[in-house]
Amino acid sequence: MRIVFMGTPEFAVEPLTRLYTEGYDIAGVFTQPDKAKDRGMKLSFSPVKMFAAEHEIPVYQPDSLRGSEVLDILRELRCDIIVVVAYGKLLPVEMLQLPPLGCVNVHASLLPKYRGAAPIQWAVLNGERETGVTVMYMADELDAGDVLYSRKTTIGDNETAGQLYEKLSILGAELLCESLDAISGGFAPREPQKHDEATFAPPLRKDMSPISWSDSAFNIKCKVRGLNPWPVASAALNGSVFKIFSVDFCCNETAGEPGTIISAGKHGVEVACGDGSVVIKELQAQGGKRMEAAAYLRGNPL
Repeated sequence: MRIVFMGTPEFAVEPLTRLYTEGYDIAGVFTQPDKAKDRGMKLSFSPVKMFAAEHEIPVYQPDSLRGSEVLDILRELRCDIIVVVAYGKLLPVEMLQLPPLGCVNVHASLLPKYRGAAPIQWAVLNGERETGVTVMYMADELDAGDVLYSRKTTIGDNETAGQLYEKLSILGAELLCESLDAISGGFAPREPQKHDEATFAPPLRKDMSPISWSDSAFNIKCKVRGLNPWPVASAALNGSVFKIFSVDFCCNETAGEPGTIISAGKHGVEVACGDGSVVIKELQAQGGKRMEAAAYLRGNPL
């Protein structure tokens, strides 16, 4: 089975690594074009490109998948199957139909829930207690293909989107290899999704960061966890804006008006919210470093 792998961010590196170490025949890797980064506008390679280059796997970075050029490349590579993991581009129909064994995608949710670009973050933002990964055959509609396998995992009470990202990447790598073995052996299942149960996970935006203190403690904590590591929740405290990386519940049911600082000390910064209060445990001041709230308060009392 000759594989063409398509992926871009860190999430895709673990599945690619697993394919490589398990000895799958990787004919080539497609990833997003290099991007100029930081003030020096130095070109930045995707994590997938860095892995492929290090292991001498041919890398292709087309600006578009439309047209005959990319199809010609795929024909030359003689791939049996295309594996897509967080590539960042939609595959046109003619590409989906090209490989003899089709195209499969590793998606970080239990489909049909959380189709789209940010399934991990929205699962945390919405306070889900479990999520998982799904390997599906790709279809023309986004994340709507027939399911091969899915696997569940719990979401910890304090688990951030970044931590869950790493866990699901490993889980996705394991499930991908099981799926490819099943396809190769001719016993892969194929179950249509229940499209009327689909939910969607659009990309995150920077303007989602500000915390609304009138919200419940549970929702505030979910927001802080779901926006970590990007774009990170934020809040104005005593006239200064802070990034908020971690909060915990507090039992103060008579905390006062939402947004009021109740106390600030070795336990952190307690702030009133819609149904009590939360304690900010980790923050970052503008121009400062990320640190424990207690450490910040030792030199910067609120």
